[in-house]
Amino acid sequence: MSKSKMLGLIAVAFATLFMAAEPALAAQPQQTRGEPGTTGPQTTEGGQGRTRRQQRGRAPAPNPEQLKASAQEQLTGASINCQVTEAVSPGRVGEANVYEAACATGPGYMILASTPPTIVNCLELAGTAAIARSRDPNADVGQQCVLPANQNGMAVISGWARDAGITCTVDEAVAIGKSNANNMIYEVGCAGATGYWLEQLATGWDVKDCFQVASSGATCRFTTNDEMNAVLQAKLTGTDAAACNVTQTRLMGQNANGKFYEVKCATDGEGFIARVNNEGVTQQVYPCATAQRIGGGCTLTPAPAAAPAAE
Repeated sequence: MSKSKMLGLIAVAFATLFMAAEPALAAQPQQTRGEPGTTGPQTTEGGQGRTRRQQRGRAPAPNPEQLKASAQEQLTGASINCQVTEAVSPGRVGEANVYEAACATGPGYMILASTPPTIVNCLELAGTAAIARSRDPNADVGQQCVLPANQNGMAVISGWARDAGITCTVDEAVAIGKSNANNMIYEVGCAGATGYWLEQLATGWDVKDCFQVASSGATCRFTTNDEMNAVLQAKLTGTDAAACNVTQTRLMGQNANGKFYEVKCATDGEGFIARVNNEGVTQQVYPCATAQRIGGGCTLTPAPAAAPAAE
């Protein structure tokens, strides 16, 4: 997977627009006219009459069914598969209404009913907010989805992870950005195991574990180095490297025979390369001292010093 782009500028711009959203039915200021000779504002019958006429001319607030229908129309027109179960309107941006819609399945959406409409799913907005708050806990992250039905990010992403073949117990999940192909990427953390990145392709899911993510120069936020070390520590059980106390790991690459990992041991100068098959079983281990020809050799474990030349 190429290095992901942090959640799209569209989501940031969308959130920024919502910060300027006006309440949908903001009260209009009432003008008053004082009686001749008075110095303070006075309410007169004429002023009350104008206020009543203004109220009669104002469109009534849409009811819940009308809000659902409006949100459904926008989503259907954008070819987004969502059966709207609830919708609210937090305000307007200029002349365009803003809607938040909850769907029968999957994530909800925030909709700016402009021409054309701008639509962002609630997971993207939440991911943008999480990134901003990780940098600044007091960051203003703009309008977020607030419907109770849309506070379902963990359940939605966990379900997608199961669909993608991930069997761990997911304990954290968030949208983290977009790939160079403009596909959404989600990260899941696993209880006591390494997590994954899931890229949502048109044909399904592309899954990378956090070893693969690290090998591309990126970082999983929900998987610690200790968890990655523990995973490979367990894979050394029953091998010639079982006594290695793993302190550092890296994925070197893979071929038809499986994946190759380097592990550095706590004992100074000791390390191994482990070949793990597609079922996750370690097939062979190679001491770093003699593995220079495998994938370019070990880089975490210093090569043994050359013996001094005989005089």
